[in-house]
Amino acid sequence: MPTGSLLDTHLTNLAAALVPYRRCERQLARWGADLAHRLAAGGRLLVAGNGGSAAEAQHLTAELVGKLRDDRQPLSAIALHAETSALTAIANDYGYTDVYARQVRAHGRPGDILLLLSTSGTSQNLIAAARAAHDVGVTTWALTGAAPNPLADACDDVLAVASPDTQVVQELHLVTSHLLCEYLEQELPAALAAGADPVAVHPVPGGPAPVRTGVEVVLDGGTGQQVDA
Repeated sequence: MPTGSLLDTHLTNLAAALVPYRRCERQLARWGADLAHRLAAGGRLLVAGNGGSAAEAQHLTAELVGKLRDDRQPLSAIALHAETSALTAIANDYGYTDVYARQVRAHGRPGDILLLLSTSGTSQNLIAAARAAHDVGVTTWALTGAAPNPLADACDDVLAVASPDTQVVQELHLVTSHLLCEYLEQELPAALAAGADPVAVHPVPGGPAPVRTGVEVVLDGGTGQQVDA
């Protein structure tokens, strides 16, 4: 085999996938902005994958809890495979198909996002997690290889890398993670400012009283007035 042929083949496959990947810019910007506003409002990103995709998932959560470039507040992001005691207990008691679905049911709340990474798009435990997310009101995104595939069909939105080469798909999933963080951090100041603006609380008839935030100072001067600090 001629020297350099492996490198040439790999780079040729990567270059071929980059052409359609460039068309993902609007989707990446939309995902980043959406994620910024959800996390700034107290939501959470749950991420899961298998094998190399698990490593990619954990890379993304590290960037969000830590930082990508400039210092900022930490953001809530959890790689579900990293909870090894829960993962192995669930696999032992319920089967490997449920290792992520059960955690989604435990941690997921409406307004959260579940991001699932799979090069094949056929991993049954990720498909089960997407279905569990729908049951509890969690939005589902998928990063996959070429679509259509079952995981893409099970999720609310998908970014599919158009390549038959698993390594290329994983490499562009990493690029996606970095760009997602870039777009998120670009939008985050606006998202935090929007969250800091006073918002009127409209009680639901027959529902519980609205929860007030901040410190309440009651001025007892016979007027019955209340001032929020």
